[in-house]
Amino acid sequence: MAPPVITDQSAAAVIARCLKARGVDRVFALCGGHIMPIWMQLDRVGIRIIDVRDERAAVYMAHAHAELTGMLGVALITAGPGVTNAMTGIANAHVARAPVLVMSGVPPRAQDNRGALQDMDHTAFVRPITRYARTIRQPELVAQELDEAIARAFGQAGEPGPVYLDFPVDTQRAEVPAAMQRDEHLAAKPALRLMPDPQAVAQAVDLLFSARRPLFISGRGARGAAAPLRALLEQLDALYLDTSESRGLLPEDHPAVVAAMRGSVMGEADLIITVGRRLDFQLAYGSPAVFGPARLLRIGDCAGELRDNRRGAVEVFATPTLALQAIVEAARGRVSATDHDWAARVRSKHQERAGKLLQSMRNAAPGSDGLMHPNRVLAALRDALPDDAIVIADGGDFLSFARVGLPASTYMDPGSLGCIGIGTPFGVAASLACPERTVVVATGDGSFGFNAMEIDTAARHKAPVLIVVANNGSWAIEVRDQQETHGKVVGTRLQFADHAAMARAFGLHGERVERAEDLPAAIERALAHRPALLDVLVTPEAASSDAKSGLAWVPDLQALEAWDQAEQAWRAKPVGAP
Repeated sequence: MAPPVITDQSAAAVIARCLKARGVDRVFALCGGHIMPIWMQLDRVGIRIIDVRDERAAVYMAHAHAELTGMLGVALITAGPGVTNAMTGIANAHVARAPVLVMSGVPPRAQDNRGALQDMDHTAFVRPITRYARTIRQPELVAQELDEAIARAFGQAGEPGPVYLDFPVDTQRAEVPAAMQRDEHLAAKPALRLMPDPQAVAQAVDLLFSARRPLFISGRGARGAAAPLRALLEQLDALYLDTSESRGLLPEDHPAVVAAMRGSVMGEADLIITVGRRLDFQLAYGSPAVFGPARLLRIGDCAGELRDNRRGAVEVFATPTLALQAIVEAARGRVSATDHDWAARVRSKHQERAGKLLQSMRNAAPGSDGLMHPNRVLAALRDALPDDAIVIADGGDFLSFARVGLPASTYMDPGSLGCIGIGTPFGVAASLACPERTVVVATGDGSFGFNAMEIDTAARHKAPVLIVVANNGSWAIEVRDQQETHGKVVGTRLQFADHAAMARAFGLHGERVERAEDLPAAIERALAHRPALLDVLVTPEAASSDAKSGLAWVPDLQALEAWDQAEQAWRAKPVGAP
């Protein structure tokens, strides 16, 4: 018996037309029989399929695509192990609040719950890490369920984040009545914009212009808000810290930027303004043990960026761009109370420290093993990359060096889930989404191993990415923690594998670099022959800031040892003590 004919009125065809109407031009996917009708209809309507080697990489790529383009990221994965493989990617998009649609299939309805191949209750798995998860059994409901899921992905019923839909194979093949293919569900929708409450804006202005030491900290929600943020910073003479969620929002040389003074300025400020940023472990949960008696002004368009851990003296629930614009407008003619001497002093120290860091990076000594310091790799990349490069940093130890030493106008990393292994998939998606820009993945060797096979995806799809592997043959943070805390190293050493040979085997330009003086030429050749991979041997003896901070041994109250000690001392204060 021949397989059923899938017509252009099928549910699979409706799915493809809906995604096309929503501006989806590529889907990241790994094929299987349970999704074949959707797969072929996507191709029929001209949506490019980027086929990958592992389902979690498909979700990582959809995540990166969404972050970089502002559009919906879409992953299509097959049933059973396809879904379980994808769950780490879904979890990472959940924590990052990235608008990703993940679709899969399930066996035909007549085989439901009878032990069919790959028959699992996918939605039960993914519901805790998605904004919406449904199995769509009726073809008549496909369009409206897609419409609802996409709205949820963009935060139109709470926080943005990943959504999940799966469809029985026979549902995908079934025809949808023309009357149920309504434009109200299929057509693209404008992005929702939350206007700020004028009263909250007035309160925010009063708070901002009475502060002596205002400090802005930005996150995911601040993307796209650079212009009003810059205007407000300059109007106030305030200081600014970015985070990995919004790195590059302001250029490194903007006078408000004081990244090298992060630890001290967080404790000196009397007003902390979060713009689209959670107060998670990276910001000490906003604890007074670290931030002192500072008041908070919180601006965000979702609850997690408005009132987690610490409530604001003022809270502005609005699209951050609109909130900042309204504050700038309402503050015209107001005179800032900022302590300009304080701001100038912090800026001066930041510039001094930043200059010393760059100098130390360029001159970092090799280890006793003769291998170069990781900072020599980053210094060479700083010199070679254009200002508009997209930088993706991945790993544990090497990420700690890269986060500080490699500036970027667009930057991505594993995020607050600590989901190492995103580097190569993020890089492939970024280079396909932005082929006119240089995309570099700066990754440790351990993290590279998680999704190393995606270099095959880069080669097959001609993704112009440069992957730089800092190869220290170890899980370096854990090695140091084991040595210092337990006196022995157990199961945390790797081999100095030849990743460049692996890259060449898959058709990439690949070179191994063992001397710092050879880096500039190697980087130049690699940039000219992308996709490319440089395998750079670095010493495992170099200690990153994260390796020194206590992050590896997981303190009780805070992520970092110094913060944990401060938290314990603060909690031990008697009632009423300052």
